[in-house]
Amino acid sequence: MSVSITMIGTGSAFANAYNNNNAIIEVDGYRLLVDCGITAPSALHKLDIAFGDLDAVLISHTHADHVGGLEELAFQMKFVHQRTPVLYIPAPLRDPLWEHTLKGGLVQGALQSLDDFFEVRELTVGEPAELAPGLVIEPIRTEHIEGRLSYSFLINEQFFYSADMIFNPGLLQQLVDERGVRHIFHDCQLTAPGTVHACLDELLTLPAHIQSIIRLMHYGDTMPEYVGRTGPMSFVEQGKTYDI
Repeated sequence: MSVSITMIGTGSAFANAYNNNNAIIEVDGYRLLVDCGITAPSALHKLDIAFGDLDAVLISHTHADHVGGLEELAFQMKFVHQRTPVLYIPAPLRDPLWEHTLKGGLVQGALQSLDDFFEVRELTVGEPAELAPGLVIEPIRTEHIEGRLSYSFLINEQFFYSADMIFNPGLLQQLVDERGVRHIFHDCQLTAPGTVHACLDELLTLPAHIQSIIRLMHYGDTMPEYVGRTGPMSFVEQGKTYDI
């Protein structure tokens, strides 16, 4: 059984050269969209993937570069593909996603709730859940912006995919040394200070054995200037598929 991840975008919220940092995880034909930002519809189109080709979507937090395309996904699935998409979401995000992000654009007529547009499957934080055969995901609460919930994901017990998170060396060390994580895709602000994201200077302080399994994503337009300046770490490439 093969599990892969394709980055449909690798850019920060303010990048113009790169799409929003969203991905597709695929296992034996099952496709899970991880976050659905503003640029997700066009990024998927460029890869010749329609919303109807997706089996589910997983959301990490409610910033627009991670959920700004959900309104279009909901409308297309309901009125074009005529099916209700599966939405996986850490349970504490359910109300904020609807009340503060989607409600204003989606409510119409008898369609008055998140359940009118999605088959909502809430995930318990800190507990692994099998989303499909061969795909187990555990949401992990990670800090991003004060007062805003954000969750990263441990996938199949060996791959850590960060959402937007500040530098947390203790968590990374625990995941690698105690839980056996072998691959990390980590968001990276290229310039210091890292106030709402881990910055490159911070990530470069990690032990070499942890840096060696990190690929950097969610970067700005100046990324090409930093190639060769990231120590053992490397950049995730937009549109490329990686085995996990």
